[in-house]
Amino acid sequence: MSERVLVNQLKSLPAGPVEVSGWVETVRDQKKVQFVVLRDETGAVQLVNPATRPSEETEQDAAALALTETIGALATGTFLTVRGELKHDERVKLGGVEIKVGELEIAAAANPETPIASDSSPDKRMDWRFIDLRQRRNNLIFRMQTTLEHAMRTYWVERDYIEVHSPKLMASPSESNAELFEVPYFEDKTAYLAQSPQFFKQMAQVAGFGKIFEIAPAFRADPSFTSRHATEFTSIDAEISWIDSHEDVARMQEELLHTAFQAVADKHGDEIRELFGVEVEVPAVPFPRIPLAEAREIVAARGYDIPRTDGDLDPEGERQIAAHVRETYGHPFVFITDYHPEIRAFYHMRDEETGLTKSYDLLFNGVEITTGAQREHRVDILIEQAKEKGLDPEHLDFYLDFFRFGAPPHGGFGMGLARILMLMLGESSIREVTFLFRGPTRLAP
Repeated sequence: MSERVLVNQLKSLPAGPVEVSGWVETVRDQKKVQFVVLRDETGAVQLVNPATRPSEETEQDAAALALTETIGALATGTFLTVRGELKHDERVKLGGVEIKVGELEIAAAANPETPIASDSSPDKRMDWRFIDLRQRRNNLIFRMQTTLEHAMRTYWVERDYIEVHSPKLMASPSESNAELFEVPYFEDKTAYLAQSPQFFKQMAQVAGFGKIFEIAPAFRADPSFTSRHATEFTSIDAEISWIDSHEDVARMQEELLHTAFQAVADKHGDEIRELFGVEVEVPAVPFPRIPLAEAREIVAARGYDIPRTDGDLDPEGERQIAAHVRETYGHPFVFITDYHPEIRAFYHMRDEETGLTKSYDLLFNGVEITTGAQREHRVDILIEQAKEKGLDPEHLDFYLDFFRFGAPPHGGFGMGLARILMLMLGESSIREVTFLFRGPTRLAP
């Protein structure tokens, strides 16, 4: 493979011969000169060509005439390689450099009619996502995502965590039969797509791994059409042993997020400000903590009556408590703690004094991004709590077996990657920050 020059390297190169490759973003074909904006994965550069037009009065340079005709016929999206003379000129608004075209080689021509425009509907853009992603701001989203994930992995690896890759095909439902995709398996068997690596994260604690993490797909057969739900999403999970309470998990998670947000701000902050008009807010540690009962009182005092009857917050309640936290603490995050067992999973440990679970939800800018908890590691209590939830312990035998041979006190969290990116950038939907979105009515492209 040839060593092509990337657009973001041009400014540091001396004037002279250069070769770049990318796709055509715009063409301005004027009478005496042609301008092409060529973009690659790192930026855009202006190409310039003195136009040679057909004339009966003067002898024509056949090569120059052919180049002019080729440039004039370029369609937006055409991929090409151009060789020419790099020139530095601060008057050029696009990076202070331009390339005078010498020769041009088309790798793949695009259809002249582009199927989407800047004002196309979200669904139309998702139909043509591979074209939609060519925008500079969309490219930035996934470079940001790379930085965010790398910073998280670095945080964990430097602290001696083990990365695991849990299976996504399960022999039985992970918690209940709800929100699960069934998959035909061999010999008339049925498998299920994992909605969470929860049980396998806990198995790693029983296996003596101590501290683990995973960034991987998860699946929910949930027919929701909200801005924050998907049927396939990337889940960020961690689990740690020898904890005293869910507070140990929360402290780890807030340090993780502080580190990751700082990395994004340092590397992409200026470009995010330019393209999205937002500042990357690096959250101060510790994050505020509010028990659920107190949070409901605060929301009520703000004039909102939560319609849910199970005692949890609804989306508007989350927005209201987040507004309170922003006004009171100036913070984008808040841990809501001390949930009643009725609205928590059977494996959440309960406080012996209060009867409430040792768990939390983490809200970011008014949207829940995480559930975390200390897990119940005593098998007899696990069985009783499963029965309370209407679950048959026999269907959970493979999971309960983990705890019949010794298990350390442990806990962890699961967090949605797309929600973090959506809220960090102030976008309206996780569709905008997901490479290829999957929902109840979308399985392509």
